[in-house]
Amino acid sequence: MVTRTEIADYLDGAFTAGGLTRRQIIAVADQRGAPEQVLDTLGLLPEGTYAHLRTLWPHLREVPRSV
Repeated sequence: MVTRTEIADYLDGAFTAGGLTRRQIIAVADQRGAPEQVLDTLGLLPEGTYAHLRTLWPHLREVPRSV
C-alpha cells in the first residue's frame, strides 16, 4: 500500500523551482528510485500542473496519510 508520506519522501524538494506537470512528477519520483506502486499511484493524477505537493492530495484522496 502506498501512503502520502511515502509519496512525499520521493518528491521532497521537487517543487522548489516551481510547478510540475504529472509527467514531471512521475519522472522525479522515478529518478529518486520510487517503486512501481508509487509511480502507478502518481499516474492516477489528472493532466495538469501542480504548484506544491499538497495540491496532489485532492486528486489522491484514497491514498492514506500513513499506515
